[in-house]
Amino acid sequence: MEGGWPARQSALLCLTVSLLLQGRGDAFTINCSGFDQHGVDPAVFQAVFDRKAFRPFTNYSIPTRVNISFTLSAILGVDAQLQLLTSFLWMDLVWDNPFINWNPKECVGINKLTVLAENLWLPDIFIMESMDVDQTPSGLTAYISSEGRIKYDKPMRVTSICNLDIFYFPFDQQNCTFTFSSFLYTVDSMLLGMDKEVWEITDTSRKVIQTQGEWELLGINKATPKMSVGNNLYDQIMFYVAIRRRPSLYIINLLVPSSFLVAIDALSFYLPAESENRAPFKITLLLGYNVFLLMMNDLLPASGTPLISVYFALCLSLMVVSLLETVFITHLLHVATTQPPPMPRWLHSLLLHRTSPGRCCPTVPQKGNKGLGLTLTHLPGPKEPGELAGKKLGPRETEPDGGSGWTKTQLMELWVQFSHAMDTLLFRLYLLFMASSILTVIVLWNT
Repeated sequence: MEGGWPARQSALLCLTVSLLLQGRGDAFTINCSGFDQHGVDPAVFQAVFDRKAFRPFTNYSIPTRVNISFTLSAILGVDAQLQLLTSFLWMDLVWDNPFINWNPKECVGINKLTVLAENLWLPDIFIMESMDVDQTPSGLTAYISSEGRIKYDKPMRVTSICNLDIFYFPFDQQNCTFTFSSFLYTVDSMLLGMDKEVWEITDTSRKVIQTQGEWELLGINKATPKMSVGNNLYDQIMFYVAIRRRPSLYIINLLVPSSFLVAIDALSFYLPAESENRAPFKITLLLGYNVFLLMMNDLLPASGTPLISVYFALCLSLMVVSLLETVFITHLLHVATTQPPPMPRWLHSLLLHRTSPGRCCPTVPQKGNKGLGLTLTHLPGPKEPGELAGKKLGPRETEPDGGSGWTKTQLMELWVQFSHAMDTLLFRLYLLFMASSILTVIVLWNT
């Protein structure tokens, strides 16, 4: 209570209470002799304080209307594993107490007072999704107007259940709910209303929100369903709070390094297929990528399978397939330069189909054909088939291989072109994957 009343005048104070008959209501009129320029005597409101254990009403059949609003001032954290949202908000409650009334003109112009909230009846409004015990600090005050309207602001740190969908992490948006309801009073005793419009709550929250961390507020909507428990019906107001994660941290620390490693792995295809440095280079990149995933694991959600985890798995799979392809190509070129195996007809036809006419693979020699005029097609750096063997071609290598119709030189050329075709195919797959990843990131970030 503001101020105090001198002890020598305390005997002159009085509270005039007129109790009307049932159906006509009860009215408390506070005598203004308890007001002066020094403050208000607490004894003026003692009759009201004595009734704080009971809902204030003058007619039992008329429910008390409590208007609710809140201001979301901070989003402290989101726990994807426990499905919890931690936030800080101010809950505003407004209701009328018919036992409080005075005339400001007769009471030295005072039309509003502050009173300790613990001396008044307070509606038992709580958030149904809250998982914490109410830790409201003591000593809070409430505003009382001359018409008996009470305004009570309550700070709350709320840890609430939220159904989190992390599939689009780190570009995810979450919709959490705050359901305000009474624990004891049914619709016959208490009705809930709005103290502010939803757009006002949203604008105020955006202006006062103090965290510039991982999450930002998108908007707030509301619904007013009734809750039925047995034969009792409870009023409630449900607020839908939409929040969005700021993805910059994860793009810089996760997506960009991963994309660089994949791009370097793709560029390794420009190393000659028969080079002894390609396989060790890819092994080094693969080990580096695994170390990167281990170091950045703490930034990923602890539960669920977000899209970014699928992306990392695809990157790792591509790098493993690329390494296996390099090992296979190295072995194939070694065999092709020593004792080339015959090429299946379907594989030869596929090479003919996939190779341009000017760079066509050798064909099966026909009768009467003495020379084929063959040329090699390969990525930058490979050597000629004869040079791959480390020696010049001998007479036996120009003779037709038994049963296949091709000479060993032609078989070497076919297998070399096959290895280059595999390199080209996998390189294009890398390019397609990187382009798709970049487009997906752009679309998710903008939407």
